[in-house]
Amino acid sequence: MLANLTLAVMWIGLTCYALFGGADFGAGLWDLLAGRSGPGAPRRALIEHTIGPVWEANHVWLIFVVVLLWAGFSPVFAAVMSTLYIPLTLTALGIIARGAAFAFRKASTELWQKRLFGACFALSSVLTPFFLGTVAGGVASGRIPPGLAAGDLITSWLNPTSLLGGVLAVLTCAHLAAVYLCAETARLGRPELGAWFRTRALVSGLAAGAVALAGIAILHADAPHLFHGLTHRALALVLLSACAGVAALALLRGNPGLARPLAALAVAAILWAWGAAQYPAMLVPGVTVGDAASTHAVLAACLLSLAIGSLVLVPSLWWLYSVFQHEPDAEPSPGDAAH
Repeated sequence: MLANLTLAVMWIGLTCYALFGGADFGAGLWDLLAGRSGPGAPRRALIEHTIGPVWEANHVWLIFVVVLLWAGFSPVFAAVMSTLYIPLTLTALGIIARGAAFAFRKASTELWQKRLFGACFALSSVLTPFFLGTVAGGVASGRIPPGLAAGDLITSWLNPTSLLGGVLAVLTCAHLAAVYLCAETARLGRPELGAWFRTRALVSGLAAGAVALAGIAILHADAPHLFHGLTHRALALVLLSACAGVAALALLRGNPGLARPLAALAVAAILWAWGAAQYPAMLVPGVTVGDAASTHAVLAACLLSLAIGSLVLVPSLWWLYSVFQHEPDAEPSPGDAAH
């Protein structure tokens, strides 16, 4: 009972990271593609205003998931971290490079410096979710056996399912960011910016859907355990994700504010579909939740500490998000905002 509850709490944290951190990463891609100075300046100003207060806070959820995995399911933590240390190290470097570039671009005065740090910010915003997606693909396809570095250090994350996961992660992050920013332009009364982000939201959403459909054949051949779970036990969640995604696309023009929670629901549903399809296995095919769980005392202590910590964390994050829900400051000049 406690093991399943701990796993559910961890999955909630993973969902929060996908919805908040994912949109954060996607904003970096649109920052890269916003255009040169002039037309690109107001778009980058909006992106910077939107993610500026929360771009570091979003990683709280990743730390939360990693620590809970370590404390609650240490054999899985050991296997994943040792076999997949290459993409995980690249992910950590991407997060560091992204944060440094975002801060340095803000403080830079020369145009070439802004372009350099802007390119680094955007590139790491794409590569980081890609490597996270390859990690998910390695776990989901059953390439992480129990034990320290027991799996292949290369093919565990360079395989068809992992590459599918990486591409889907990048497209999903881009789509979430575009939908969120489209809703933000509607709230701020900026229709000229809303049209640009709406087009990107439609394109990225359709691209993600096309890749997901093409991925059916990949999963059938490369990850049969996951494919069977998605088409049987988790089928309702898969259909919910598809319906929510289509509804979000349909509402982008008329009601972008409602499209935002629907897009989030589409991503959350497919993430929980993965969990339901793989359950009770944590390492496919043989290591179950019960096999990997820590002792009753450890799980109880983890859940109690999380309950106490949430009394501080959740209101703090809610306050952080709400405080910055106001008009952005005066837009920088085109030269200042250019890469």
